[in-house]
Amino acid sequence: MTAKAYRLLALWSCIGMLLVLIAGVVVTNTESGRGCGTDWPLCNGKFIPAYTVESIVEYTHRAVSGLEGFLVLGVFLLTIRLKPVNGEARLYAGSALLFTIFQAVLGMLAVIMPTSDAVLAIHFGISMIAFTSTWLLYAWARRWERTLLAGDAGGWPIPKDAVPAPASFAGAGAALAPQRSAQPVRRTPSGGAVPKSLFGWILAIIIYCYAVVYLGAYVRHTDAAGGCIGWPLCNGEIVPELSGATGVVFLHRVGAIVLFLFIAAIALLVRGRTGGHAELTKLGYVSLVLVISQSLSGWLLTATLEHHDVYVFTSLLHTIIISVLFSSLCLWAIRAWQLSRR
Repeated sequence: MTAKAYRLLALWSCIGMLLVLIAGVVVTNTESGRGCGTDWPLCNGKFIPAYTVESIVEYTHRAVSGLEGFLVLGVFLLTIRLKPVNGEARLYAGSALLFTIFQAVLGMLAVIMPTSDAVLAIHFGISMIAFTSTWLLYAWARRWERTLLAGDAGGWPIPKDAVPAPASFAGAGAALAPQRSAQPVRRTPSGGAVPKSLFGWILAIIIYCYAVVYLGAYVRHTDAAGGCIGWPLCNGEIVPELSGATGVVFLHRVGAIVLFLFIAAIALLVRGRTGGHAELTKLGYVSLVLVISQSLSGWLLTATLEHHDVYVFTSLLHTIIISVLFSSLCLWAIRAWQLSRR
């Protein structure tokens, strides 16, 4: 299999996981969770569900999740078969498979037995981690392909002095073709040294971001979004009465503001402490743009709260942006850890 083919397969698994996330949001926003009753994996006792909106939405979500599960399993088995030297690819592929199984089990439990809103919110968080795992695997495959094409594989991710020609693997069990580059590829410095403490700071942001995401998912599953009318003020006040749905939504908004401040501060820190390291600075700015976009999509959610048909789409936009933001933060942390140890 060529490195390009592996990268494309990883990309499709990432796109498939995003579709799973989108389908899950549609199920929640259209209140189609009981569209198949309490049956699983069948829908109201049938393989082909009845032609109602709720059953079709719910069953489509199940079908997309099932197909994505087989795709993730295939990518995992292929990754194990290729036997990369370092464990990074195996970690991402294994994580994607593990959290895909977790989300399937939670989805099944949500159907066959009463499940609290708190558990349903966790279901979204697990799905987001599964998406992030496929995102990281795709990013790894992309870096790998570029390294091979540059003829500078070194010891990553294949044994030193063995570079596939041209940028491809032989079949399982076949020997890699030994081949040395005629001249070593010289890379221009992309910035100064990366401090080891940077990884810890970004990791702290990731943990905090997950908490904010969980709170947002809890708001969605409890139908508490109407607790704050208006944006950026909440019910016309800077600090409203913190009770019931209003308190939950306001806490989520404050958490989002603090997340923006954290990401902005670390992005500036990266630029200053690393001498403007190209890759890390770019990831920081991408994360900053995404968190701003997430805040604006939150405004759209509030503005369309009374228009249910439009609200479904603004909610989808909100979900997509936060999923990409979380994945960007994870990639930022991993690259900071890797680059600080070179």
